[in-house]
Amino acid sequence: QKYLCSNCNNILKKALQTLCGHRYCSACLVWIVRNNKNAICQKCKEEDPSTLSEGSLLAEERAFGDAAINKEISELRVHCVTLGCSWSGIMKNFEEHQSLCEYALIPCHTGCGHMVMRKKLADHLENGCVNNVTVCQKCKRSLSSSEYQVRTFLIPFNWYVIIFFLFFFQQNHSTPLINKDGCRFSEVGCSFRGSKEKIKEHEKSAVGAHMLLLLQHIKQLKASLCAAVKAADGFIPQSELNLENKLHVFENIVAVLNKEVESSNLEITAFRRQSELDQNIIRGLELKIAELHRCLMQKDAGLSSLHKSLLFSEQASYDGVFLWKITDVGRKLQDSVTGRTVSLYSPAFYTAKYGYKVCLRVYLNGDGTGKGTHVSLFFVVMKGDYDALLPWPFRHKVTFMLLDQSNREHIIDAFRPDLTSASFQRPVNDMNVASGCPMFLPLSKLQSPKYAYVKEDTLFLKCIIETN
Repeated sequence: QKYLCSNCNNILKKALQTLCGHRYCSACLVWIVRNNKNAICQKCKEEDPSTLSEGSLLAEERAFGDAAINKEISELRVHCVTLGCSWSGIMKNFEEHQSLCEYALIPCHTGCGHMVMRKKLADHLENGCVNNVTVCQKCKRSLSSSEYQVRTFLIPFNWYVIIFFLFFFQQNHSTPLINKDGCRFSEVGCSFRGSKEKIKEHEKSAVGAHMLLLLQHIKQLKASLCAAVKAADGFIPQSELNLENKLHVFENIVAVLNKEVESSNLEITAFRRQSELDQNIIRGLELKIAELHRCLMQKDAGLSSLHKSLLFSEQASYDGVFLWKITDVGRKLQDSVTGRTVSLYSPAFYTAKYGYKVCLRVYLNGDGTGKGTHVSLFFVVMKGDYDALLPWPFRHKVTFMLLDQSNREHIIDAFRPDLTSASFQRPVNDMNVASGCPMFLPLSKLQSPKYAYVKEDTLFLKCIIETN
């Protein structure tokens, strides 16, 4: 699943990771951002809409190349699903195979509308393509490509040339042209042998050498042809001269083609080297961007921590008296009923500047004996910075108050700590088990219009710790 794009659900291509941690194909992310204003990550929406944040906003500059996942994908074992093709390999070689797969269906480039296998395209063009025709300038007939080539090739030549080509084909087709494990140019002197894949690579890289072998073979055929013509009809100087001239033309054509192939090979080699250099530069830039992104994330985390510390410093109390303002009471009560958010913790406060660190915990729909009928309010002793210097167990009296905002009837409850309870011993973890009043206030009284405990969807809880 981690190799799939969050948009198209296919294997990631040039994977980008967003700030929310999800991955997209490079092209998919560009398309989403350009076609949707303030685009939100679809995966974030599906997983938990309540967690949507600024990090879920999609933008090209807020995503970075995921080099690790791209490397993993490039090494995945894959196989070609084209019917009849047995190729298998790794993902980074798959695109090259797709452009060469002989069993792939491709459209005929003449525009005839036919889809043909790549390996049968030549047969289609010669025998079945309605668009691949040429009008003969002499008889004005429409001829297929193969018919036209034969006619234009044979008409200007005398019978000596015909003898040459008959001799050539006899020489080259007396045995099969393609060996099972040898190069197709073995008939003209190439000795390379290997697997099908190795032969394909060899034939691509040895075009120039093969052209030279063909040139030498033509020279040998020329000598053999001259001898055959002399033996059959005697020496005919003018005819042989014509034949030699035409053979020279063929030799020149092959030589020119050979030079062009060598030149093309040099250009391709230079292009590949430049491409490798460019890829190395791109990979280096991607690593730098990833490093900058990590630094930025660390700085964001540091700023967030600093912001929390600042808020805590602003809200913290150091005299054992704490007033807790709870807003959105209706929604939070409903969340408590449904189990979405069962309880709420207050910010931490202190009994003195270097005293005990404590907080409050409230269950708006009750807990334990008060569940579903009362508001439950508890006191929590937390692990503090100065616990090693303080006397234990915690033994100070704790008073809870729910303030009536009309100042008529405050709800007050108090308790002294049970010195044998683990709730008041020195904390081992971040906080001890909460202890307090499970039946602090009936829910019916909290919601009654006679009282002003909740006003403008807000209530106030007060805690007083006697430190004297």
